[in-house]
Amino acid sequence: MQRVLILDFGSQYTQLIARKIRELGVYSEILPFSTPLAEIRRARPSALVLSGGPQSVYGKGAPHPDKGIFELGVPVLGICYGVQLMAHFLGGQVIPSKEREYGFAALRVVDRTGLLAKVRDRQQVWMSHGDRLDRVPPGFRLTGSTANTRAAVIEDPARKFYGVQFHPEVIHTREGLKVLGSFLFGQAGLKPDWSMSSFVARKVREIKETVGDGKVICGLSGGVDSLVTSLLIHKAIGNRLTCIFIDNGLLRKGQYETLMEAFRHKFALKVVGIDASDMFLDKLRGVVSPERKRKTIGRLFIHLFEREAMRLGGAAFLAQGTIYPDVIESNPVKGPSSVIKSHHNVGGLPKGLKFKLVEPLRELFKDEVRALALELGVDEDFIHQHPFPGPGLAVRLIGQVDRESLEILRAADDIVLQEVQKAGIYKKLWQAFAVLLPVRSVGVMGDERTYQRVVAVRMVQSTDGMTANWYPAPARLMARISTRIVNEVRGVNRVVYDVTTKPPGTIEWE
Repeated sequence: MQRVLILDFGSQYTQLIARKIRELGVYSEILPFSTPLAEIRRARPSALVLSGGPQSVYGKGAPHPDKGIFELGVPVLGICYGVQLMAHFLGGQVIPSKEREYGFAALRVVDRTGLLAKVRDRQQVWMSHGDRLDRVPPGFRLTGSTANTRAAVIEDPARKFYGVQFHPEVIHTREGLKVLGSFLFGQAGLKPDWSMSSFVARKVREIKETVGDGKVICGLSGGVDSLVTSLLIHKAIGNRLTCIFIDNGLLRKGQYETLMEAFRHKFALKVVGIDASDMFLDKLRGVVSPERKRKTIGRLFIHLFEREAMRLGGAAFLAQGTIYPDVIESNPVKGPSSVIKSHHNVGGLPKGLKFKLVEPLRELFKDEVRALALELGVDEDFIHQHPFPGPGLAVRLIGQVDRESLEILRAADDIVLQEVQKAGIYKKLWQAFAVLLPVRSVGVMGDERTYQRVVAVRMVQSTDGMTANWYPAPARLMARISTRIVNEVRGVNRVVYDVTTKPPGTIEWE
């Protein structure tokens, strides 16, 4: 099987590169930029991709790989920091730019005999850089530029070295897949030989090798990630898997009862249900910090899993539905990327964890998980449900968590989902939900002054969860949602709409 190795220099988009390459049918893996050359050589890559990154290639302590990567005789594509690194190593010059370039730019195609063969002129690309390539290395030719970046694309077809200053992996670059496809198939000569079915076979084999004759417990959250994790592991080890679904008091209206029925009967999984809502609410009393919430919830989940493992006669492995957006926002796993927030099943795990982790989806994005779910026979209605955070409503209730606030939020959230479904836009959205704010506002209800809570409504569109646009909801829909929440949810007199993209905001408020 052909393999593309991606060296990670700290870009928040590194895994997007891997996902897009796999989407094109070529297997890809991510390695830290510091991976020894001997290890890269042993992997026998068909091509290398150098990711973007937040630093300057000429700066003190900048991440530099072994220069021998350019002597392996394999095609190389540098993206953003990657193209600057390539130039820096091969005789070019990179300097600070007087006109930094962040956001959209129009790509002018100078030469379409190579990497840009199928790219239309003046197409939108996504830039994010403060340095510029001032001198092109010997052997390279300039094939693309933008208004502020003369060397936006450089190519050395003799050595099969290519570089782009923009990010072809993000959806904001309209013909980014054409650029990546041109590199993989036109320049590197690869063939699409990887599929989701081959991923399933590989993961089942890995799970069998990892677990051996052991037992696994898996925490079900009610979302597609943990369900697909369970189905993969069940495929590998059968009834040595026990799933645990915990009612932490932070679920949506009716979610626990509905999901328990589906897990046991529709999916034929061995599931243990635990009502621990009092325990979670007690531990969260007085906790305001989002990070403390996530870590408190994470520790309590693990405590309950350990207790259940003992009751079941000892399970050495804990399976989780961790996917890559969880990982990349929680800690620098592959390269020097910065922490955005901890996720309860990543950054929230306690030190001295008694389990060995099994996380078969750790390298996948949400849309890939959904494709995998289809491969495993999950029905589309379940697959396309909106993501729901592991810490549940605790991170949609800004400030302290208490029963009264949870009931207000649960009722408001249910109205948002009902109206989104009625409007026929549920499947157009990545997520739609309510957030309860820690503020009160003055209102007039029935000729009387009120001083009550404020609910924020959030609707976003996305393909992978790494970036998102707020949804321009129709005025009639927002009017229905607002009217129903104010009329039906006691304690709320104002509804606002969140019009923030990701970035700069995250999808969840906490």
